[in-house]
Amino acid sequence: MAFFQQSSREPARHAVDPSLQPWVEKYRPKTIEDVSAQEHTVAVLRRTLTSTNLPHMLFYGPPGTGKTSTILALARQLFGPDNFRSRVLELNASDERGIAIVREKIKGFARQTPRAQVVSSDGNTYPCPPYKIIILDEADSMTQDAQAALRRIMENYARITRFCLVCNYVTRIIDPLASRCSKFRFKPLDDTSTSTRLASIAKAEHIDVPESVISTLINTSQGDLRRSITYLQSASRLANSTSPPTPITPADIQEIAGVVPDEAVSRFAAALGIESNDMDVDGVSKVKGFDDIRRKVKGIVREGYSASQLLTQLHDVIVEHPTLTARQKAQSALALAEADKALCDGADEELQILEVALNVHKAVTS
Repeated sequence: MAFFQQSSREPARHAVDPSLQPWVEKYRPKTIEDVSAQEHTVAVLRRTLTSTNLPHMLFYGPPGTGKTSTILALARQLFGPDNFRSRVLELNASDERGIAIVREKIKGFARQTPRAQVVSSDGNTYPCPPYKIIILDEADSMTQDAQAALRRIMENYARITRFCLVCNYVTRIIDPLASRCSKFRFKPLDDTSTSTRLASIAKAEHIDVPESVISTLINTSQGDLRRSITYLQSASRLANSTSPPTPITPADIQEIAGVVPDEAVSRFAAALGIESNDMDVDGVSKVKGFDDIRRKVKGIVREGYSASQLLTQLHDVIVEHPTLTARQKAQSALALAEADKALCDGADEELQILEVALNVHKAVTS
């Protein structure tokens, strides 16, 4: 008897403590009006809410730009919280990508006649049109056979089921499938939209985030809002791990993001003969031969930085440099491209950094 009394006082199994929830889920847009920087898509989808005539859709664009959040917000506005579970099926096609999942799980849900509308418990009225929505996230990971099978299902059950394909690379979706969908391109978030969103989250979480930190978050995430929010949450937990809490700095963000500090990249570039205009690199001696370059490379490798990340940032320094000639940039970019290909094939990181350093040094000093 005591056992049953104790279990009855336990919290609900699916209750989530908001303080333990990832911020990307906690601050996921609840309505399509909350979606940042995708004005054209939001304007079109807003009209579908009034007509409830939703076509098959194909959302494509870089990661972290709001594709999945947009369709989930739209589905909630269409069906309401009580009808959402019975009317929406969300699958990650990268995990379930074969033809079997299409023939069994997707077809089974698509052929079901939608249940009658349930009166919403929150007191609001929702359109709740007479069809279901199947969301296939990362649809570009599906096999060709699975996509071909999906085409027939979209045709046969279009009256009671709508599909939303979400992908990063639209070219990996077969033409017969893409032609049946209205395409919506999600572009990387601009700096203003990202800054506004990060500032609002920081205010809601009662953390002090200076402009320099937000700027670093934007630079390291490269238009991926999900990544920048994750970095901000990690930095906040790191700052609050001490008593009293320490302020969040740009260096903390770079450490969490796994990027090479700007000062380290600038010093490495300056040692190779690339003058820096915006970083203090006083006291850096330029290398004069193979032995000097090898010592410099060994020093930066000992710091444990990722070779591909270092070369990516070095590429940006070289390409955006105001005084290097087009020929010098082209020769350096060729060396970086060859090293990147070698790293993808499993080459030794230190040897590839050494080769790039030798080639860049030769290009900028010749």
